[in-house]
Amino acid sequence: MKEILEDFLVKDDIGYYCRYGNFYIDAMYPAEKNIISHAHGDHATNGHQKMYATAATFAFMKNKFPKMVENNLEVIAFGSTFPLESVSVTFFPAGHILGSAQVLMEYQGVRYLYTGDYKLQEDATCERIVLTQADVLITESTFANPAVSHPDVEKEILKLKDRPSNIMLGCYTLGKAQRLTALINDLLPEREVLVHHKMYAVHKLYDILGRKPLRYTLYNRKAMKDGSTNKIYLVPPLTFNSYFKAKNVLKAFASGWERLQRQNDIEIYISDHVDWADILRYVEQVEPQQIWTIHGDGRYLKKHFEGKLIVRDILSI
Repeated sequence: MKEILEDFLVKDDIGYYCRYGNFYIDAMYPAEKNIISHAHGDHATNGHQKMYATAATFAFMKNKFPKMVENNLEVIAFGSTFPLESVSVTFFPAGHILGSAQVLMEYQGVRYLYTGDYKLQEDATCERIVLTQADVLITESTFANPAVSHPDVEKEILKLKDRPSNIMLGCYTLGKAQRLTALINDLLPEREVLVHHKMYAVHKLYDILGRKPLRYTLYNRKAMKDGSTNKIYLVPPLTFNSYFKAKNVLKAFASGWERLQRQNDIEIYISDHVDWADILRYVEQVEPQQIWTIHGDGRYLKKHFEGKLIVRDILSI
């Protein structure tokens, strides 16, 4: 019988460390070798001696870190396998944002699958998640709570329909903004999408690397104030919060978090993470013997699978 190593991947002060391959995943501080699951700031940092990620992830990181050293970057294609000492590593699409990867690690016949952030919902702007089986599932648990159920995305976007006002829509700059643009383009073609200047460069990268053409223009004050009130202005969180006294617009923030819906004019529950039902569907497909939880609270998963699967938080050292 294959032996699952309880310390195969552990959490330390730098990130998630695999001593059997001498590498980190999503290290927050400089490391010798670091696998980067996707380009969001809580997963992707610069300054490592060697970095492994998809081409799209590196493109977004270069936009944020213009001085990244090319010689330190190892571009990994989805489905290709590469060795890190005695560990074989393969990337599979995670469906979270463009270029986001699940990291499958194989060692002594045991398959350990690190999800990074992932979603099962449809998203035309990024790769669809690819399901693969593993002995140990190392899953994010951001919304691993039976009380959380993400609503239908199309119904949420249609909340913006027939509003007699321009709309300021808060969202994250990378991934969420492009997904929202595509949804608005498709479902609310009468609405013009304006994007904040910090989002504009990322939209341009999606134009080059992405899977769906996007229609949008760079925000300018005159365009927002003049003409028809058919505009949806996408802004990042800090800008959204700074406009709390904005007049003549309806305010909404696209997120799975209830706390970010408070005091807005419209509630828009759109998340790029799995909810409770999707986590359970995902576990059925992966068929793990053990589940190790990261990025959230794994207590509900542990209770749900009690007597069936070992569920625990990842070990910390």
